Amino acid sequence: MSDPMAEIRASFFVECEELLESLQDALNVIDEGAHDNETINVVFRAVHSIKGGAGAFGLTALVNFAHRYETVMDEVRSGKMEVTNEATKLFFQAADLLQDHVRAARDGGDEPAGAEEVLCALEALMGGPKIEQDAEDEVSDFVPMGLSLDLDFGGDDAAGPDGGIDEEPAWSIRFRPQPGLYASGNEAFHILRALQGLGEATVECDTSGLPAFGALDPEAPALAWTVTLRGDVDEAQIREVFDFVEDVCTIEIERLAGGGGAPALPGLPGLPGLPDLPDLPDLSALPAAGPEEDEAPAAQMEMPVAPATGSAPAPAPAAAAAPAPQAPAAAAKSGGGEAASATVRVDLDRIDRLVNLVGELVINQAMLAQSVAEAGLPPNSSVMTGLEAFMMLTRDIQDSVMMIRAQPVKPLFQRMARIVREASAAVNKEVRLKTEGEATEVDKTVIERLADPLTHMIRNAVDHGLESSEKRVAAGKPSEGVITLSAQHRSGRVVIEVKDDGGGINREKVLEKAISKGLVPEDAQLSDAEIDNLLFLPGFSTAAEVSNLSGRGVGMDVVKSAITSLGGRITITSEAGVGTTFSISLPLTLAVLDGMVVHVAGETLVVPLSAIVETATLMEEDIRSLGPNTNVIHIRGGFVPLYDLGAELGYRHPKDSYVGDIVLLTTQEDGSRAALVVDAIHEQRQVVIKGLQQSYGHIPGVAAATILGDGQIALILDPPDLVRSASGRTRNAA
Repeated sequence: MSDPMAEIRASFFVECEELLESLQDALNVIDEGAHDNETINVVFRAVHSIKGGAGAFGLTALVNFAHRYETVMDEVRSGKMEVTNEATKLFFQAADLLQDHVRAARDGGDEPAGAEEVLCALEALMGGPKIEQDAEDEVSDFVPMGLSLDLDFGGDDAAGPDGGIDEEPAWSIRFRPQPGLYASGNEAFHILRALQGLGEATVECDTSGLPAFGALDPEAPALAWTVTLRGDVDEAQIREVFDFVEDVCTIEIERLAGGGGAPALPGLPGLPGLPDLPDLPDLSALPAAGPEEDEAPAAQMEMPVAPATGSAPAPAPAAAAAPAPQAPAAAAKSGGGEAASATVRVDLDRIDRLVNLVGELVINQAMLAQSVAEAGLPPNSSVMTGLEAFMMLTRDIQDSVMMIRAQPVKPLFQRMARIVREASAAVNKEVRLKTEGEATEVDKTVIERLADPLTHMIRNAVDHGLESSEKRVAAGKPSEGVITLSAQHRSGRVVIEVKDDGGGINREKVLEKAISKGLVPEDAQLSDAEIDNLLFLPGFSTAAEVSNLSGRGVGMDVVKSAITSLGGRITITSEAGVGTTFSISLPLTLAVLDGMVVHVAGETLVVPLSAIVETATLMEEDIRSLGPNTNVIHIRGGFVPLYDLGAELGYRHPKDSYVGDIVLLTTQEDGSRAALVVDAIHEQRQVVIKGLQQSYGHIPGVAAATILGDGQIALILDPPDLVRSASGRTRNAA
């Protein structure tokens, strides 16, 4: 049986990742110059929520770090500390270290180095560290709020100034903690203080559940409270106070007609006086909320919201230690707007199994379709009608499963922001990361395997791509360099670009270095693109000396290998004095694709449908000779190079004539086109991708393989890679 506490702990760390994401988002907004209270509160809440959950598991190092970080952010949100560029940089560094602390706590690693230096620098900005105080001293500066143990609610207190009923809106809030509330690091004290911040509040303590002193369990909640709240407040604002604890306490909210007093709690004695009680907590000094306490307590549970009336739902086992992220700065307070969509966390292995099963379903559907076709049934038969419905249903299931695996690239881009900060500090350069297309969705497997190559590329851009501040200013550029990380869907693939506004590739230096290392002959005549591609050769580096970032000859060759293993491609464009762009083109998914099944020299192949612009039959007047061995075709007012698939893949020699043959007009990432000659087009079909990399390595022009309906194995082509490595021979030399 699984350990419930282990599951709760795992859930907490998943929540921490989401909190850290919201923290980074808010810091990015602050870095762009927006210092509004709500954005700053998002940072404070995220750090506070992580601290609260960590306390439940006794993660002392994480709690201590988060507490000191939280204290600084509390000074900021109260207006006692100004947000400067220096402070913002330290906020980012502290957020990075907080992430390291979370991962160290999760994986059992060592505490991150450098944490004390960053915290001391932060505390120096606010005039030094705050002296730790206990709960009683901490609230001594606040204005006390009234607390009544008088259970006679029918007296004159309910009357207005004229002796009638006060018409000001009033609410009765009954609040009874459950054991999970204290275990999760929350305190009833803070909740009551937050309620008092909403208006004029009177608190009545229910001591009926308090046992005799000898039977008192300090871990078990024994008190309950009824708060009568008057003021211009609605129920949504009240429930917001309990957003983070509603599943570890019982809450009843009732509007009082005419603003009258609260009814007596069930089970309380209806006598004017109370029996003798053991020593009770001194609640007479509950503080009034200051200006910074307008927000709800900073821990939120991912649970359904309780109905408008009645008790809150029973607590879930994971509720005690799984704080959820606060809504982003753009989200308004409760009381209107759309409700957040419900989510559920599923282990990735289960999703992978579902994807594999859907792949098998697609294969079996293709086999069934082929069997029906071979049986020669008429198109309007019930079997064919049912098969078509089954095919549509299979497609819908496949699309839905692929959407489950699809993830935005935003978390990956956020990780790269940290790489930029660390790399720029290492080489003493001013660098800013700009991101575009963070919502672009890619298969989760692709995202996970992109982290390492992107890290290499970002470091390369910081170290080699961008000039020093002095050189930039001398060239008429801003002293701060900009690296743009973008993602977009293009031609059925996802394209991720790393662009810098540096000096561009020094091709003369690159070629000289390649010749000195013996990578190319001394008399080699290379084009600009060929020189740029030298950067991907193993062991190549233009760094003058070895540093923490470069100079060891390991980096861009690793990048190319990693991208190729994903069925992707990487290209370089560079302009002297303007900058360099590395473009990565990847498949959207590694599971299923729509393809065109074609026949070439007796072989069955699959061409991704996303790469095909159109198909055409060649006429004699369409074909033009270009040199002794190659042809082009004239189509749509332009000339497109012709490639014989059978010859390029080694199935046969080039044909003597291509008149009457079928061509697939394909497009490349750079917008260029190519015409691929095939013998016949069989059908359009959804195919399951079966990787070949692990068994056979990279095969030029081949992306993967698939299993067709008749059990035959067919290669899935990669047209751009095929064209790049093709000979172009479409004629035999005379």
